[in-house]
Amino acid sequence: MKQTQIIILDFGSQYTQLLARRIRENKVLAEVLDHRTNVEKMKEYPNLKGIIFSGGPSSVYEDKSYKVDEGYFQLNLPILGVCYGMQLITKLFKGKVELADTQEFGKAKLFLDDSKNKLFKGVPDQKLVWMSHADHLTKMPPDFIKLAHSDSSVAAIMHKNKEIYGIQFHAEVTHSEYGGQMLKNFVFDICNSEANWEVSFFIKNSVDKIKSEVGTDEVILGLSGGVDSSVAAALISKAIGDQLTCIFVDTGLLRKDEGQKVLKTYQENFKMKIKMVDASNQFFKALKGVTDPEQKRKIIGREFVEVFNAEAKKMKQAKWLAQGTIYPDVIESSSPDHASKTIKSHHNVGGLPEEMGLKLLEPIRDLFKDEVRKVGIALGIPEVMINRHPFPGPGLGIRIIGEVNKEKADILREVDDVFINELWKAGLYNQVDQAFAVLLPVKTVGVMGDNRTYDYLASLRSVNTIDFMTATISHLPWDFIENVVALIINNVDHVNRVVYDITSKPPGTIEWE
Repeated sequence: MKQTQIIILDFGSQYTQLLARRIRENKVLAEVLDHRTNVEKMKEYPNLKGIIFSGGPSSVYEDKSYKVDEGYFQLNLPILGVCYGMQLITKLFKGKVELADTQEFGKAKLFLDDSKNKLFKGVPDQKLVWMSHADHLTKMPPDFIKLAHSDSSVAAIMHKNKEIYGIQFHAEVTHSEYGGQMLKNFVFDICNSEANWEVSFFIKNSVDKIKSEVGTDEVILGLSGGVDSSVAAALISKAIGDQLTCIFVDTGLLRKDEGQKVLKTYQENFKMKIKMVDASNQFFKALKGVTDPEQKRKIIGREFVEVFNAEAKKMKQAKWLAQGTIYPDVIESSSPDHASKTIKSHHNVGGLPEEMGLKLLEPIRDLFKDEVRKVGIALGIPEVMINRHPFPGPGLGIRIIGEVNKEKADILREVDDVFINELWKAGLYNQVDQAFAVLLPVKTVGVMGDNRTYDYLASLRSVNTIDFMTATISHLPWDFIENVVALIINNVDHVNRVVYDITSKPPGTIEWE
């Protein structure tokens, strides 16, 4: 029986997954479904307590705007529309939405017109919220009242007789003060949900599901040593034991001594079948002359397919390809027919099974990074592995800006190793959420030992984040950064200049490519 209590219909907002993330913080299971989902599917959710319509890039007054099955309004369940979701509710209930003369993007002050409403319980007046809209409500739908406003738009509405709400701002992002409180109010005070979703429940359900789906088949999994693939491997191993074979592929684009460290860790802590495959020459050859980041990602994904195909042929019973895909991967790699806009593709999202002839097994694709870590700890994975910073599937291939080759990969490996080791020594590694180095496709003039140098420029990047959907830069001590820069320049050949990236997400992404 599904424990899902809140369904979020996705209209393509880049923040949709954050809605689920914020609700799960309160131990209430929320599930994201495509906005085209027929209301009949709700029969599969006996514990359903409420519906949320997400934001999205469309405009409700356009002919091809995203629609919804109006049967959702007949379920007698509370509904909350966020941004586009509010505008859609406005239109469906005969109000009017138009392009705004003054568009709102970023922080705006929220003025409460009805501070006693359940949605705003515990929320002070005139707090900042995060706006991201070009359209606004110009005519209130009949039977609705205004709950709040900003300087230039209606910011919240409610049906007079039904539990149907709309907010123009994004309560789910951390920039919205008291946004979490508003969502909590909706989930508990309006939907009457129960705080009953635990990691242990997820593990049990996942193990049962894997056993049922896989049966006696063999499964292969690309083990990178990162948190996601490690947790996926541990979860699948718990379900089917030695039916799982982990394949560790040395792409030539890994961190320093990655292969040896991963193999040692798994041999000491788990009874898993692990096969090491050195395919570095294959990857460097395929990437020669390629500079476009999307092309690089696709080439790396394609080469993974070839490597796995070669290994799959040796495993006669292998029917499944397992991957450590998680929620942020999915939302940032939305397929063209999905409502959201593609930010960047991920080599471990979609496409591979069809080419390989294997079925896809993604046991943690519904989890956020912090949830993945909690599952990993519960499964007995060492904390030193669980707390490792994320490492992208394409590896250094997207941290080397421009063409990728072995020389650049070796240089970047050393730069990155100095940075990470110094973070550990200074006790800063666990105070930041992702830190790494990037090698730029430019050379700069320098002076070392009275001699002119003309070598590479490297960038250090460190961010703090809750969910990896938004991030702020880490305010590392300047004396620490100066020390790291000095160590890099004095110990890494072919690098004579280092910079520190202070771009937040948004507008940037965490990775450079």
